[in-house]
Amino acid sequence: MGIIVAIDGPAGSGKSSTAKEVARRLGFTYVDTGAMYRTVTLEALRRKVDVKNEDQVAQIAQEIIIGFKWIEDVHHTFLNDEDVSDKIRSTVVADMVSPVSAIPGVREVLAERQRQIATVDNIVMEGRDIGTNVFPDADYKFYMDADIRVRARRRIKDYQNIGQDLSIDEIVLELQKRDKIDSSRSHSPLKKAKDAIIIDTTDLTFEEQVNKIVTIIQY
Repeated sequence: MGIIVAIDGPAGSGKSSTAKEVARRLGFTYVDTGAMYRTVTLEALRRKVDVKNEDQVAQIAQEIIIGFKWIEDVHHTFLNDEDVSDKIRSTVVADMVSPVSAIPGVREVLAERQRQIATVDNIVMEGRDIGTNVFPDADYKFYMDADIRVRARRRIKDYQNIGQDLSIDEIVLELQKRDKIDSSRSHSPLKKAKDAIIIDTTDLTFEEQVNKIVTIIQY
């Protein structure tokens, strides 16, 4: 098993963009676990499966093939060879990804896939339970957070990129709802690992937050 860098935190804390850049600078493989849960959610919606039907949704997670590929320096997500990078960022998927992520069977399937990736590469993996559940013995653990309105402002651009115009207040409500679900679920809730280094990105530039993590790893 290679070097494992675990980056956890709530939506909009900056962990995805930071993790990508940290991986690029270190020459590590980047794994977007949030995209994996969104992909399962997208497929469940396409099949018109009720997300409350935990067995059926877990079966979907087992059946589908989720892949990642860098295309012209942009990280793309694939569902059974279909590029779904934009589709998984829609508000419809965003509204349903937390209940899907709370399903124990789904988490077990995806956590096992995430561990398999780490057997062959040095990785930077970000999510909500990487340092507490997927890789409790990760070489480096970080927990990123930020003020919720700062997090909301960061998400505006994501929605604009897929043609959805939401206000700051609408995104704040969405984030509050998602935080509550993610932190209160019974299986692998969002929480900071006891030995994780906290990175508060509220007043940090992107370059500053990346440098903080890279410097610690390279020290």
